Amino acid sequence: MKFYQYIGGELEEGKGRGKCIYNPGTGKEICQLKTADKQQTLSALESAQKAFLTWSALSLTERGNWIHKLKAALLKKEEELVDILSMETGKPLFAASRDYHILIDALDFYWEEAKRLTGISIPDYNSNHATYHLHEYRPIGVVVGHLAWNMPLLNVGAKLGPALASGCTCIIKPSSLTPLSALKVGEIAASIQFPAGVINIVAGPSEEVAAVLNQSPVPRLITLIGSSATGRKMIQESSTSIKTYSLELGGNAPAVVLPDADVEKAANFVASMKMNNCGQVCTSVNRAIVHESVAEEFCNLVQKKFEACKLGWGREDGATMGPLITPEDRNRVMRLVEEAVKQGAKLRCGGNIPEDRPEGNYMMPVLLTQVHNSMRVCQEEIFGPVLPVLTYHSPEDAVALANDTRYGLSAYVYTNDMHQAFELAEQLEAGEVIVNVWGGGSPLPYAHGGIKESGVGKDWSSYSLKEYYYVKRITLTP
Repeated sequence: MKFYQYIGGELEEGKGRGKCIYNPGTGKEICQLKTADKQQTLSALESAQKAFLTWSALSLTERGNWIHKLKAALLKKEEELVDILSMETGKPLFAASRDYHILIDALDFYWEEAKRLTGISIPDYNSNHATYHLHEYRPIGVVVGHLAWNMPLLNVGAKLGPALASGCTCIIKPSSLTPLSALKVGEIAASIQFPAGVINIVAGPSEEVAAVLNQSPVPRLITLIGSSATGRKMIQESSTSIKTYSLELGGNAPAVVLPDADVEKAANFVASMKMNNCGQVCTSVNRAIVHESVAEEFCNLVQKKFEACKLGWGREDGATMGPLITPEDRNRVMRLVEEAVKQGAKLRCGGNIPEDRPEGNYMMPVLLTQVHNSMRVCQEEIFGPVLPVLTYHSPEDAVALANDTRYGLSAYVYTNDMHQAFELAEQLEAGEVIVNVWGGGSPLPYAHGGIKESGVGKDWSSYSLKEYYYVKRITLTP
């Protein structure tokens, strides 16, 4: 398999160093990717800047015609894209397919949402003249999108959708661990002769690609899906000029289970979330905070679900959970578990590498009890299939435990008392609070983003789309 950089409307072989891309489900090499170098990254910036003049001048209808043409081309390549994504991430096919379909949804959603953006007219009540303030949306310019490795095509949709609809041009920088499906999107765009320079996709090491993009004065908006540490580094690198940011960073989501909750439903949902993408999701439950009266019932149900987990990837029958992304990540997660056990936590189940899965980065999901919130397994973003369970006595205790983290992306509450649900939702320090079971599916059209160390800005909503525009005030006095 061969993959190319997509720069200025052309497919180019990378001129940087070689990068071996592995399948986490087998541990075997997929391909040797020639990465982009500094000069190719500069060319992508130049192409995006040049293309902005013409792309932003098109009507929304004209941009929509190209967006629909790209969508149609992507639909024709569904099976190939899903298979590539499954190989590079180790996802079971159903999960890889969901990733792909959210990309398709995003292209539709943002173009439709752009048609609904309206300015406002405010009369000047302090003057006898007919003075009005007109608010006009203008595309912000060149956008850089740094993507996380865990959901490659979903993340492309989160950035490509609003950029194209708003009239911005973009450079997409996929993760070095999972660049292949994003590069394939570039190949598909090239095949339909998408306007040159509007979309650029460059994959390569941070020092030769990410740093060049960040330090350039060309981007007006830099978006990132990644860890909080990566977000801080990106802001430091990009401070060479004034830019705006939209950052979806790390999480440490608490799931608060009240004594009146449907415990079986809560346990099944939390366990399923921890197995989704092997726990490698920023919104995944990181800690279960369960009332002491129902804690044992909750743990028994989670343990049953974890022990029934079937590992696998791609088209393997019945697979419910794939592998971790790298052997190093599996080792990191196992060290967190070992450290917690040494500090007094009880390992209820999991944590072992199954004998029938010697290849790939698999481990069975872990349930830990008797933990305390100062343990690293509770304070750090686990990004793996590990669930620590803490118990509490009063709602005040639960809120204090839940908020005792530097993160603030997602939080979950399980209760049948809606008064209590609203109280907790207001008190929890998170950008999004989900009460009882969320149905899943597409993240659209719901606003997604965090507070504290979990970032700034929003994804997956009209709030996200507005970040791709300037709002201009025009005052007219006849």
